[in-house]
Amino acid sequence: MAPSSPPQTPPSAVVIVLLLLFSTALLCESRLSLDYYSKTCPSFTKIMQDTIANKQITSPTTAAGTLRLFFHDCLPNGCDGSILISSTAFNKAERDADINLSLPGDPFDLIVRAKTALELACPNTVSCSDILAVATRDLVTMLGGPYYNVYLGRKDSRVSSASSLEGKLPKPTMSMSQLINLFSSSGFTVQEMVALSGAHTIGFSHCKEFSSNISNDTHYNPRFAQALKQACSGYPNNPTLSVFNDIMTPNKFDNLYYQNLPKGLGLLESDHGLYGDPRTKPFVELYARDQNKFFQDFAKAMQKLSVYGIKTGRRGEIRHRCDAVN
Repeated sequence: MAPSSPPQTPPSAVVIVLLLLFSTALLCESRLSLDYYSKTCPSFTKIMQDTIANKQITSPTTAAGTLRLFFHDCLPNGCDGSILISSTAFNKAERDADINLSLPGDPFDLIVRAKTALELACPNTVSCSDILAVATRDLVTMLGGPYYNVYLGRKDSRVSSASSLEGKLPKPTMSMSQLINLFSSSGFTVQEMVALSGAHTIGFSHCKEFSSNISNDTHYNPRFAQALKQACSGYPNNPTLSVFNDIMTPNKFDNLYYQNLPKGLGLLESDHGLYGDPRTKPFVELYARDQNKFFQDFAKAMQKLSVYGIKTGRRGEIRHRCDAVN
């Protein structure tokens, strides 16, 4: 009697095993963690803290600019550092889209400084998108805002196209329904949108974004409207003229932005809309009277935004320079 041969593994079973092994490898490679750089770049946290503190001390508007830069990177196509890539003769990048031309230079400079220091300490290890996410959180905290966890391990996008932003970023002239739909399309609720709008507690807006509405919008406090007209009177000849979003405490992260809205002290048309629309007004009133609740919800929404549409594993890269793909 011939010896029996060992049972053959069905080809389908081999395929399943290989797929499981491949999926496990991808999962391990793509998993985010709070201590992602603890072994590969032990000095990551200290380098980030030193660079951020030095830049904010010398340029106090860096915090608000970085928060805005982070938002403009993440909401359209995910937190992948694509906003940092410079245009070339063959490609108009996101940072040169019309809606991004007013982004200030200080946050870009901060990211370049941090990346340069990290490349010296840990070459080709830390992504630009992780740098931007941590810098944003640390600067919010420096101005008195809430601390929230930032999970690390993002990879950077290999592409950046100005045309990809169309209709994906909020504009001051959008109706509340348009804004709600825009955030909803990215998975954010009305309450999360209102909480994220609290970022306007710091920073400024250029006169061109609201000056045409001052005379027509009855939501403005009359004295405030008059002051805005004066402040922006020379803006046609000087497009850099701007006004603080929160005139009461412009350099402190707090809930006064929401307290300003019922008083007619909102700067943008969209600010007035938050208080005027029954879908958003209850959250404005909630955050106006309870700063702790605002901080709690802002932190949760920022943590959610910070992992929105991220690239991990082979879907992205670690750029050697943040303004150019490898």
